[in-house]
Amino acid sequence: MKPYLLPLTLSAVMLAACAQQPPAQQVQDPYANLGNGALYQGDLASGALTGEATAQYFSSQVGDTILFATNQTALNSEARAILNRQAEWLTKHQEFSAVVQGHAEETGTREYNLALGARRAGAVQEYLVANGVESGRIRTLSFGKERPAEVCSEESCYAKNRRAVTVVSASGVGS
Repeated sequence: MKPYLLPLTLSAVMLAACAQQPPAQQVQDPYANLGNGALYQGDLASGALTGEATAQYFSSQVGDTILFATNQTALNSEARAILNRQAEWLTKHQEFSAVVQGHAEETGTREYNLALGARRAGAVQEYLVANGVESGRIRTLSFGKERPAEVCSEESCYAKNRRAVTVVSASGVGS
């Protein structure tokens, strides 16, 4: 070999070595041979892969909380708009059930606030049922003043604690 070709030959060998990929790592699927398979044949429902059918989506995009006036259970127009979206989402996603949590501000007795929270949760449940959600998919729960969203003795905090929160979870209903 001619001495002036040696650097070219070494360069070519090193370049070829760098260009080689390490062997691919094999991944074993532990469920592949269970016989149940992951073969899906059929159409996907609209929105099935978009993340719309999640509790997080419900909470952040549909809206899970409505607010009430002092000592009231009446639904204002903003609350009805949120509940209309909730009813639409729950009707579309039959695999979810809901628990409506009623809350109250810290003023008043424990007993009064538990009863007020129950009436608020009941008002939400009735509205959802009237708008097409099956009653068996909705439960109510009252926390009264026991689980405040804000803790202080000012009207701004009280207003945030006079609420009903709809919590959804996959229940297997409809699937």
